[in-house]
Amino acid sequence: MTTAPERLLRRLEWRLGRRLDGRLQGAYRTVWHGAGIDFTDLRVYLPEDDVRHIDWNVTARVDEPYVRLYTEDREMTCWLVIDRSASMRFGREAGKESVAAELAISLGRLVSQGGNRVGAILFDNDAQQVIPPRTGRDQILRIARDLLRPAAKSRSSNTTDLSGMFRLAAATTVRRRSLIFVMSDFIGDPGWERELARLTHRHEVVVIRIVDPAELDLPDLGLVLVEDAETGEQLLVDTSDPLLRGRLATQVDAREDAVAAAMRTAGVGAYRITTDQDLLAALVTMVQQSGRGRR
Repeated sequence: MTTAPERLLRRLEWRLGRRLDGRLQGAYRTVWHGAGIDFTDLRVYLPEDDVRHIDWNVTARVDEPYVRLYTEDREMTCWLVIDRSASMRFGREAGKESVAAELAISLGRLVSQGGNRVGAILFDNDAQQVIPPRTGRDQILRIARDLLRPAAKSRSSNTTDLSGMFRLAAATTVRRRSLIFVMSDFIGDPGWERELARLTHRHEVVVIRIVDPAELDLPDLGLVLVEDAETGEQLLVDTSDPLLRGRLATQVDAREDAVAAAMRTAGVGAYRITTDQDLLAALVTMVQQSGRGRR
């Protein structure tokens, strides 16, 4: 009898094969490449180059920007960093947590097809789990099994320590340059952009922000009891009140602007995926955009 993780993985594999066949690049079927640590050469900087690879000593001597070239690994290590905090359980059907799980499993299977190693970091303030990177389908099945296991109910009333999540990711991946997928709603303590920037300085980081449409535009449901998923605070509100809706819209705009500014400070561009999207279509878009960025 097949288990729930096995059934989910089979379904995602079938859909991945149909939707992504012929769209992937590279000898090991992924548009996200590993970057080795072996220096091979220098050349003049081009506009599409990563500024982190500029050799400032050479640039200062010749008065023209030069970048360092590295031997690219044929295999890479990929990490799935997944926010498992209480706010991720909000949303339609199984919520943002379910979306993050399916995305993580799909990305893990996609990357692992070329023999690459995949590991995972499941993060909440009260419970962090590190799954060491390994190759093969069984590794993705193990990650799926842990993602489908209900997250422990938080014992604290604190909001998510996103800085702590990025510090854990940096400490876990310190030995080898890696490809890191971060999946979170980015609801938590502010000030995380510095730790994210440090992570992107060493690794290739792909940020996926998961939101529910109700977080962006409050539906008119009349009088309802709402609860802060992070702190547990409850409040009775009239969602049809135009003044309340106007204040909430202003707060949403301010929050979105703050997150966008933090992402810019960290030097990353985030993909935003909503819980009502076709996840495989969103993944295809990510693949296409990443491929265009590398040409």
